[in-house]
Amino acid sequence: MSASAGGVWVPAWKRKKNKAEAEAAALAEHADGQTDKDDDKGDVDGRPSKDDNVNDLPKPDVELAKQRESWDDLRTGINGVINRLSSTTLKPLAARLFSFNLIRGRGLLARSLLKAATVSPSFAPLYASLVAVVNSKLPENGELLLTRLILQFRRSYKRRDRGALEASANLIAHLCNQGVSHELLALQVLTLLLSTPTEDSVAVAVGFFRAVGSTLKEESPKGEAAVAERLRGILHEGEVSKRCQFTIEKAFADRKRGFPPPVPPSLDLVDRDDQVCFEIGLDDAGLDKQDILDVFREDAEYDEGERAWAKIRKEILGEDDSDSEDSEDGSGSDADDESAEEDEDGDLPDPTDAIVPAPVQKQTISDMSEQALVNLRRTIYLTIMSSASFEECSHKLAKMDIPPGRESELVNMLIECCSQERTFLRYYGLVAQRFCLQRRRWQEAFEASFKENYDTIHRLETNKLRNVAKLFAHLLHTDSVPWTCLSHIRLNEDDTTSSSRIFIKILVQEMAENLGVEKLKARFENPAMRVPFEGMFPVEEPRDTRFAINFFTSVGLGPLTDGLRAVLKDAPKRIMEKARRERERLELLKAEMSTSESEADDSDSDSSSSSSSS
Repeated sequence: MSASAGGVWVPAWKRKKNKAEAEAAALAEHADGQTDKDDDKGDVDGRPSKDDNVNDLPKPDVELAKQRESWDDLRTGINGVINRLSSTTLKPLAARLFSFNLIRGRGLLARSLLKAATVSPSFAPLYASLVAVVNSKLPENGELLLTRLILQFRRSYKRRDRGALEASANLIAHLCNQGVSHELLALQVLTLLLSTPTEDSVAVAVGFFRAVGSTLKEESPKGEAAVAERLRGILHEGEVSKRCQFTIEKAFADRKRGFPPPVPPSLDLVDRDDQVCFEIGLDDAGLDKQDILDVFREDAEYDEGERAWAKIRKEILGEDDSDSEDSEDGSGSDADDESAEEDEDGDLPDPTDAIVPAPVQKQTISDMSEQALVNLRRTIYLTIMSSASFEECSHKLAKMDIPPGRESELVNMLIECCSQERTFLRYYGLVAQRFCLQRRRWQEAFEASFKENYDTIHRLETNKLRNVAKLFAHLLHTDSVPWTCLSHIRLNEDDTTSSSRIFIKILVQEMAENLGVEKLKARFENPAMRVPFEGMFPVEEPRDTRFAINFFTSVGLGPLTDGLRAVLKDAPKRIMEKARRERERLELLKAEMSTSESEADDSDSDSSSSSSSS
């Protein structure tokens, strides 16, 4: 520590600066032929005052110095507002910010906000709220900040700088929540981060998704569902570490409970109708950072700009309407005083005049809207779609204690979710298998669902039909449901449609792929199961037998038809034997009829003879 003249401590950097300024002033005085011997014009530490230096300059230089000084004050004031920002000082500092020329200093404001958001990412909601206030009044400031933010995000992504990338993504998320940026930008950010998943990109994407999830679910539910599906795929594929998988599971837990509101009430300062939303994309070309706005430039129309800003500031802050507001407040207070006096002058109500209400009869209200059933279906759907594994899903659904008689709700919802997937996911088959092996009532529910879905299979699209067929094939080849449910299938030309034949084809092919053709053939040829399989392997009519043989052969499962081919080969003998038996039956019937006729004639003759003798 060192001291200067007068006993005032001066830092080393300031002493060097004062020494340089003093030398420059001495040279200027020597060049003009003037010698200033008055020591009172300096400051306490011996430095010449600013006003003296400015007044000694020519008029153009004086104007330039004043503009530079104003620029320095503008930069210092904006940085001070940003640094003092907090949840309690947001409103007063937002009004304080408009005291500075934000048109001239919009580059300084954008740079200060981006720097602060990078250093303190946890304050991003505050910075986004401040940007929303400024953007509602001066949209060019919000557009410049968003443009620079997108360019900063691109640069961080290319450099694989996770810290800067996470800070940029966090601020983008809160700007989307405030309505400054369009939700399409958030979807583009998530798509880019999840296109080639890595540990860092998935972690940043999950944090971004949790921050902007509520806005996406409200503005773009399909986009939000697509992002959740992509995260679920990454989780099932296991391409990331356990820690990253845990963060994804936490995101799904938040999604199940419901994302928090996009903007807390304390930070919601701008009405959405007053907000200006910019549809700037992540891949837009020609984005201009406008770095020239961050440095000082001489302005020939400086005074006009300041006067214009003074008018704009008055319009924003409403300084002209202050008197009228005070008068309105005064009139309002007078009215309140008068009403209070009237209440004091009035008579108090007599408690004896109170009306005793009649006893209310209890009414039994029955809910005809089936809201409980709707809530049950919603809970089942959210549980199925938000679970990370089939064990978790089965455990959560089992804890719901679905009442008897409502098994079809879970079964139908599980089949519907499975049919909506692009390809069949074994996840649904494992969940259904777990329930079928728990209790008999779930087996019966899936059996009834098999019959119902087969009867209405023509209503499904090809992709949904394939997923449903593979689901039931999984339950069959794992013996989760009894094979007697196949008795409902009648494989012939009259009882099948194109959709049902496709269903049977996918069903049997999937079973053959998992069991093997030989084992599947042995199961179908089991004598104990001959009756349930009569519909799939008809032997009574040669026409139906031939149709079944051609069907299984065309789908690549010809070995299953060996028994049918043997039956079809012996069909002529069986037909002749059947015809012979039919002829014998007819002959026997005719003989019985002739015998009965002869007995009837004999009885008639006996009766006539007895009558004649009498």
